[in-house]
Amino acid sequence: MIPPSLSQPNCIQEEGSWCGAVYDLTKSDWLARSADLVIAKPLSILTTLVVAFAIRWFVHRAITKLTQGNGSPPKVLQPLRERKGDATSQAMLQERRMQRARTIGSVLKSITSLVVFSLAVMYILSDLGFELGPVLASAGVVGVAVAFGAQNLVRDFLSGMFMMVEDQYGVGDWVDVGEASGTVEAVGLRVTTLRDLNGTVWYVRNGEIVRVGNSSQGFATAVVDLPISHTSNVEKALEVAARVAGEATEREPLAQDVLAPPEMLGVDQITADTITLRLTVKVRPGKQWSVQRRLRVEIKQAYDEEDIKPPYPAGRPMLPTV
Repeated sequence: MIPPSLSQPNCIQEEGSWCGAVYDLTKSDWLARSADLVIAKPLSILTTLVVAFAIRWFVHRAITKLTQGNGSPPKVLQPLRERKGDATSQAMLQERRMQRARTIGSVLKSITSLVVFSLAVMYILSDLGFELGPVLASAGVVGVAVAFGAQNLVRDFLSGMFMMVEDQYGVGDWVDVGEASGTVEAVGLRVTTLRDLNGTVWYVRNGEIVRVGNSSQGFATAVVDLPISHTSNVEKALEVAARVAGEATEREPLAQDVLAPPEMLGVDQITADTITLRLTVKVRPGKQWSVQRRLRVEIKQAYDEEDIKPPYPAGRPMLPTV
């Protein structure tokens, strides 16, 4: 018979080891020898994951607090340059700040999750006995190769970061990026999603955007061109248009979108067939098109009542054909 001392695993002699604790509890040689693999390593991995999720939760909570303004500019925006616009109301400015802060906060949270879980994976691999040196060296070589093969992806990523930090545009803005124009539906680190007037969704790579025309920052201008005939009284047409536009912008539904009284610029163009008058109104971002359409209707009705003729009246005699 084998003496009990010889049947016991050697690891129980290690003070404070899981091996001894398991052997004392189960008297099983196999469980004692496997204690490190069955209990210690899974417990260490579980602890690493719990700590990683806790760190991620606390960092995300801190980012959320930094992106909340509570009536003042969010703390995350204080070091950054901010566009206000000379006619931007306080409510519009606060809305823009919160929109920008949420976008930056979303990016910071994504980066935080990537860093925290990458470190957690490295600790877990170390606990499982993998040598991190060769792994990191291989990852570095692969990273360099991927960087050379994915230069466009890196450029898209960097361009997206600069666009967000510089507040070039945000979700809900109407922008013209050259190849496409429309309302911004999503801003990512690689792709910006636009929807145009026809409902078509455009996916534009950030690295391909050379210039951006934003119609939604600060304020917009509604431009109304009014063509009249050469026989019409120009002074009367100017007076009627200015009066009707002023009255229309003081009542609903235009009053809530107009930021300043209409400005009659006068005669903008004279051709052989028509005289074009121009009127402008400073409005809320994105509201210029609806204001333009409404003012055209109002002024057209007033011109009909005042007998101010359009350049091509109905019943115009046709030129004889040869």
